[in-house]
Amino acid sequence: MTSHDVVARVRRIMGTRKVGHAGTLDPMATGVLVLGIERATKLLGHLALDRKTYLATLSVGVSTTTDDAEGEQLSTVDIDALAAITDERIAAGIAALTGEIEQVPSAVSAVKVAGKRAYARVRAGEDVALSPRKVTVYRFDLLATRREADRIELDAVVECSSGTYVRALARDLGAALGAGGHLAALRRTTVGPFTLATARTLEQLEAKPELSHDLSAAVAAAFPRYDVDAATARAVQYGQQVRASGLDGTYGVFGPDGQAVALAVDAGGVARSVVVLDPA
Repeated sequence: MTSHDVVARVRRIMGTRKVGHAGTLDPMATGVLVLGIERATKLLGHLALDRKTYLATLSVGVSTTTDDAEGEQLSTVDIDALAAITDERIAAGIAALTGEIEQVPSAVSAVKVAGKRAYARVRAGEDVALSPRKVTVYRFDLLATRREADRIELDAVVECSSGTYVRALARDLGAALGAGGHLAALRRTTVGPFTLATARTLEQLEAKPELSHDLSAAVAAAFPRYDVDAATARAVQYGQQVRASGLDGTYGVFGPDGQAVALAVDAGGVARSVVVLDPA
């Protein structure tokens, strides 16, 4: 399923057209996809989901056209070449791909080239060469190594900045080991503050349509908190500027009842509403 497919199904389950998602998930991948429903769609463009965690299986010994298991094989290596790939070489390759790195996104990706998605150009038969971009891999921890007859499978946890392609990590690790590589499986376990612990499967939603977080809980999880009195909350609900919070960036404004009334930023000594979530 694509992220768009998930949104379409949730629209049917929840009985509303107002459903959106933040941060696409590759069709091959499973795990956390953040959705906003009704008023929460206003949050999606403001969420700082710039840190994500994945459980990945990387396959060393086979490269593919898409850098993942859905592509056609480009190259393979023999048993002797695989045997020459020691645990120490694997560890060194992973270390080289940890921290701030320059990464060339996969050609079959959603990166836009002259206004058109790279994957669409590739499917149209074009040769696509993407420019490298700086990304940060905060963690690249090897969990398990399985040596098969025709490949080496590596289970790893990867924590990275937004815009990092885990399949590009698999491709680049395989290339560094002289054997080629691709991503065999991927599961996203966290997106910003949202985790698998509170996620619901589509089947669970079908059986019991309910939210993982209400609007106030989502704002509290994703933004710094600015608690105000009833009069100030009321002013914010009317779109008025109020006293600055002293917080950096976008924050949630909460009334004395604990409900989120707006997202705001400090500007010129006042708090300016970015979006009023609970208008008067």
